[in-house]
Amino acid sequence: MTAAERRAQLDEGRRLFNGREFWRAHEVLETVWRSIIRDSPEALVWQGFIQAAAALLHQERRNRHGVETVGAAALEKLNGPQHPAVEFEMPHFRAQLARALTGEGDPPKLEYRTTDA
Repeated sequence: MTAAERRAQLDEGRRLFNGREFWRAHEVLETVWRSIIRDSPEALVWQGFIQAAAALLHQERRNRHGVETVGAAALEKLNGPQHPAVEFEMPHFRAQLARALTGEGDPPKLEYRTTDA
């Protein structure tokens, strides 16, 4: 996947996720995940974003078991500092996801991270 193709996929995934089209966002983000080495630390982060979309879909469908199991897996994979190869901001997203999955807030938004100074 070229850099331009990756950016287009990220833009579309972000648009869908932030529009609460979680299943479609999940599918688009999987395209990015499939384009990298699957056992890399970066791949785990992308799996976390994909699982976040799936957990929020379970929440919309009132599938508590899905929220708990898939949500816990997403939170685990998104734990830790910002991964330098991941374009989306992670720490705030993870914190907001944790609140949303317990019903204490709105779903997080996927946002591009700012460049590190």
